Amino acid sequence: MTRATSLGLGLAALGRPGYITLDHARDLAADYTPQAMEQHAHDVLDAAYAGGVRYFDAARSYGRAEDFLASWLTSRGIAPGAVTVASKWGYTYTAGWRVDAERHEVKDHSLAALRRQLVESDARLGAYLALYQIHSATFESGVLDDDSVIDELARLKATGLRIGLTLSGLSQGDVLRRALEIRRDDQRVFDAVQATWNLLERGASAALQEAHDAGMLVIVKEALANGRLTERNADPTFASRLVLLREEAARLDTSVDALSLAGVFARPWADVVLSGASTVEQLRSNLRAVDIAWSTQLEGRLESLTIESAEYWRERSELPWN
Repeated sequence: MTRATSLGLGLAALGRPGYITLDHARDLAADYTPQAMEQHAHDVLDAAYAGGVRYFDAARSYGRAEDFLASWLTSRGIAPGAVTVASKWGYTYTAGWRVDAERHEVKDHSLAALRRQLVESDARLGAYLALYQIHSATFESGVLDDDSVIDELARLKATGLRIGLTLSGLSQGDVLRRALEIRRDDQRVFDAVQATWNLLERGASAALQEAHDAGMLVIVKEALANGRLTERNADPTFASRLVLLREEAARLDTSVDALSLAGVFARPWADVVLSGASTVEQLRSNLRAVDIAWSTQLEGRLESLTIESAEYWRERSELPWN
């Protein structure tokens, strides 16, 4: 995968009316009809593809993200081998297309959920589906210790489907190290990991390097911290950090979001960095990241952005939907 195509597009904010990205409602112009949202998603997908993006990430819990992605792929005549499509199982979308739902998704890492959701993903994505991931694997869910689930994932891997897991929270590194140990028939079960890493939250760095060294595909999500590493962050406690980002972005003649993404591209273990763009304009601005030359001096100037992992995940848990 070349640097030009190492930016992927995640559809968490494009497949459902409610999400936790800052100003999500404004991005969708508060038009939540499925038809309008499908067209909106197609517009962003078109811009991504035109910009060289060839990796697309969805999930069963992202509302109609798989449907929107599938209709775009077929309507544009894109062959399965021309792109990499990943999806996830483990959460069920429960918001009923509402932004004010009491619960937007329900977690279920059982074997029954895996089998049910794989059928649903396959019905939508078919031959395009190349990577299927456990959605937010944690020690608490017990999914990595469930032999029936692991056996089923190993069976799916034997059919040619790549198997991965996504991570979230303070224990990302420890969960990943546990996943690296899981084998069936002397083969590691997991081919890929998708984890949160950005200029604020760097807690999983060492484990992600270990995964990369072991041959796993490393995918980074939340590279912009759900909009907190962009001009949209109006939190007074972030003001000094935003000033620093603006100064460095201006010096490099780029945008704050592109600079923040470039910091993730600079990690030697990052194979794919996901954009969570909700609009064509955001996507095009994100694409500028691939042209930024990251230096040791720039790394040093932005090192002060980092916060404690516990603080990061506390703040994230308080982000409102839409």
